Amino acid sequence: NRGTWSHYTMQEIKRKSIEGTYKVRGCGATRHVPSFDDLTILPAQVSRPPIDKYREPCNSEVVLGGRFAENPIKIATPIMIGAMSFGAISKEAKIALARGSKLAGTITNTGEGGMLPEERHYADKLIAQYASGRFGVSANYLNNAEAIEIKIGQGSKAGMGGHLLAEKVTAEVARIRNIPEGTDALSPARHMDIVGPEDLGMKINQLRDITDWKIPIMVKFTSGRVEQDVKIAAKAGADIIVVDGMQGGTGAGPEVVTEHSGIPTIQAILEADNALRDINLRTEVNLVAAGGIRSGADVAKAIALGADAAYIGTSALISLGCKVCQGCSKGTCSKGIATQDRLFRRRLDPVRGGNQVANYINVMTEEAKMLTQQAGNTDIQKLEKEDLVALTMEASHITGVPLVRSGV
Repeated sequence: NRGTWSHYTMQEIKRKSIEGTYKVRGCGATRHVPSFDDLTILPAQVSRPPIDKYREPCNSEVVLGGRFAENPIKIATPIMIGAMSFGAISKEAKIALARGSKLAGTITNTGEGGMLPEERHYADKLIAQYASGRFGVSANYLNNAEAIEIKIGQGSKAGMGGHLLAEKVTAEVARIRNIPEGTDALSPARHMDIVGPEDLGMKINQLRDITDWKIPIMVKFTSGRVEQDVKIAAKAGADIIVVDGMQGGTGAGPEVVTEHSGIPTIQAILEADNALRDINLRTEVNLVAAGGIRSGADVAKAIALGADAAYIGTSALISLGCKVCQGCSKGTCSKGIATQDRLFRRRLDPVRGGNQVANYINVMTEEAKMLTQQAGNTDIQKLEKEDLVALTMEASHITGVPLVRSGV
């Protein structure tokens, strides 16, 4: 045991000195931070009786984005598939996610790489992401979705734009994104026409006019100055706000940013919920949690902390066969997921993959319902912070959830 000088630390110092480059990898933060595992659900007994899972129903349906949109999102589960772009992942992976979302009665997200025709065909409900690179964005793109997500940032690349290496920009990726083939696709760190609160409001109104106020407008932030950002987005007119914690994934990001910026997801949810309550908009604006969601237990705890729904990303790819090797940016994914290599892509069957994604989401939903009923509730949306207890002082301190102790 070398203490500060762990084997990995020493290897990284040597690699930097030889290669002269910082490390770029996929997935999210691997360091230990307070997480959903540091919270547990309080079971109901006599003071509040539990609900019988085998004999009594529990509602998992959720409606999102009804603040101003004529057609809010109505899904059978609070579990949504987050943004993963074509280019970062393969066509087969995008189709599998689309098919899985339809089978599970939920919604998926284009990511910032434009909309594949096949993705639109197989997905029952689809979010069109509007990111700083504006890849593939047009009026038709926006009107062909059930919601629009303005991506300001993502958890694993706080304050940075997307980066798709040239090796993954094939002719088809280039056509969908409307960029040159075989060149790096670099998104700006910020939207060139959104530099302040007033600009965000103007952008939301512009997108509403393009879509005739029919679909919800979402705003997605990385977890930084959550309270201020959420208040700005809510006052600007967002229907739905997404907060992405530092455990969120990426296809390619500098490791130093992934590991050393942002705040834990559980803290981001609480800050966002409190911010909306401070400005009396909690019942009007929906909140979606993202970053490290793995199970129905994580979903139940996220909702208890204040979220209305949750995004899954990396975990959805794991259900397709991802090994979390962190080499997503290289384009050599042997499972056919984070690659554009035709040989590797043939290994991923979109039909079987879609079934696996749906099975995973369905089981997560049942897990969340089970914990909801165990806590004495008949609707997942009725979970609240009082249904939680913290197992560590860190988690208790950053979430305000009581620390487990005698008499709780």
